[in-house]
Amino acid sequence: MKDGFIRVCAATPDIRVADCQYNEKNIMKLMDEAYAKQISVLVFPELCITGYTCGDLFLQDVLLSAAQDSLKHIVDHSTGMKMLVFVGMPFMHQGKLYNVAAAVCDGRLLGLVPKKNIPNYSEFYELRHFTPGEDECVDTSLGVKMGSKMLFSCENVKNLIVAAEICEDVWVACPPSTQHAQAGATLIVNCSASDETTGKDIYRRALISGQSARLVCGYIYANAGEGESTQDLVFGGQNLVCENGNVLAQTKRFKNGVAVADLDLQRLVNERRRMNTYYVHQETGYEVVSFRLKEYDLELDRYYERTPFVPSSKNDRDARCEEILSIQAMGLKKRLAHTGCKNAVIGISGGLDSTLALLVTARAFDSLDIPRENITAVTMPCFGTTDRTYNNAVELTKRLGAALYEVDIKEAVRIHFRDIGQDENVHDVTYENGQARERTQILMDIANKSGGMVIGTGDMSELALGWATYNGDHMSMYGVNCSVPKTLVRHLVKYYADTCGDASLSEILEDVLDTPVSPELLPPSEGQISQKTEDLVGPYELHDFFLYYILRFGYMPHKVYRLACHAFAGEYDSAVIYKWLDTFYRRFFAQQFKRSCLPDGPKVGSVAVSPRGDLRMPSDAVRTLWIEDLERINKTSSF
Repeated sequence: MKDGFIRVCAATPDIRVADCQYNEKNIMKLMDEAYAKQISVLVFPELCITGYTCGDLFLQDVLLSAAQDSLKHIVDHSTGMKMLVFVGMPFMHQGKLYNVAAAVCDGRLLGLVPKKNIPNYSEFYELRHFTPGEDECVDTSLGVKMGSKMLFSCENVKNLIVAAEICEDVWVACPPSTQHAQAGATLIVNCSASDETTGKDIYRRALISGQSARLVCGYIYANAGEGESTQDLVFGGQNLVCENGNVLAQTKRFKNGVAVADLDLQRLVNERRRMNTYYVHQETGYEVVSFRLKEYDLELDRYYERTPFVPSSKNDRDARCEEILSIQAMGLKKRLAHTGCKNAVIGISGGLDSTLALLVTARAFDSLDIPRENITAVTMPCFGTTDRTYNNAVELTKRLGAALYEVDIKEAVRIHFRDIGQDENVHDVTYENGQARERTQILMDIANKSGGMVIGTGDMSELALGWATYNGDHMSMYGVNCSVPKTLVRHLVKYYADTCGDASLSEILEDVLDTPVSPELLPPSEGQISQKTEDLVGPYELHDFFLYYILRFGYMPHKVYRLACHAFAGEYDSAVIYKWLDTFYRRFFAQQFKRSCLPDGPKVGSVAVSPRGDLRMPSDAVRTLWIEDLERINKTSSF
């Protein structure tokens, strides 16, 4: 499947207890519907051919014979359907009854996976009827193997290896799926009949999503629902599709339904590869059964956040912001305490990044009981400074109780330009970087004079793009924002504005948020900011999206492009996305030398660019392979 995506489904059919013919018809109906929707793996509940609540009817030959007949009809019905189906049923083997999941594909019965852990407590009495399954795969009267240690390997879909467990198996201390995943399974299916009690759905969701996270796998959980006997129990039909801890799809309880989701096998495999503590090894005794699926070029039916670093829920977002502010402040607190430093120096511009750095520094000083007046906020107006940013910098410093120090750098920069033969009217990179380096020199010298520490303000998005002046704003003594992406910086400042309890401070912060992002290194136009960063390097929401999927999951450029087109449909057209993705790769590779000598700073999320931590990348790495992959899109697309 293209880019590693497969569509999967957990389905609860309408059933009647002990009515195998009725049940098989509804199972086959859902099979037809699933195949028409390009489903590749379909999972039904535990014992759904007969019904889970048959009780002592499981001891009747009539029921067992009918179940086997229904399985044959289901297998025959699957002919021509290159779709892997798991269906639950009772099966007699050598005088013992087993609760099994039957694997079916394209007119073939592939194997039977027995339930290993048979509950016999509280409302469950399965040991009255069923024998626990064994790991060892044995021959059966149906001409296929039966055993827990069975893997179903797809011949024509890379990385798709499926294993099964049944209901209680996932509730025990060491589920069979753990061993299956270590043997190479990337997708676990569970045919289940888990009854409803108050609050059980919350635990069940956490259990399944947690197991998918622990095993770094896809997990399809199909649960029994309406139609089972309500003599003593009620079954709600809570179906789940999870991927590495994320719930991709879930059905409403107390109504039979289907949970459909597009799993990303590449994402799972890449994540396992990244984790050196994830052990995949060749387990002994596993029976591997091959099958083939119909291949689809899926139109993605999966939601991707445009801002993967920023939670969509306000409650989650606020909690995340508080957590990150605490991490930033804790990191700086430790560095100040370790060095015995009681003074800090920050270049304050009135922009988002320096505002966040000042807020974090104030929090760190509060935690150390160091007076805020020991924070020196330095404003350094020059050719591009506007009244708006200057005033915000001044007022913000005053409201926070820090010391304000102003150094107008125009004359110093002009002298520097004279010394190096730079024409002030030529607004090139030398013109811009000369100002940035002058500011950094001032900050360093003020810090030396006061015995203070220069706090860096640059964020992770700027570092990824190399949007910093080498040995200018690129350098500090501790960078509090170094792993905070630009899209999150905005929310951190907003959260502070909403929660600080100071109306005047909040008003200043709101105006900072409303100010265009700019380095302010070019003269203003009619008093307004003339140099907008996103006009030059592209929208930060796009770059942060690229950054997340490139560094977090190692996706190919064409896949990042595809996901971005899907996520930003209606916001940016494909040509715009391509343009800025190309810009990202070119700048990312060219600017690694800046990241290789970054100052220390705290990691706050799963993606970071520290040369001592998450990104051990050579400065001389060649981007050719990535650009070639991207250019193949250009050749096949008409923008």
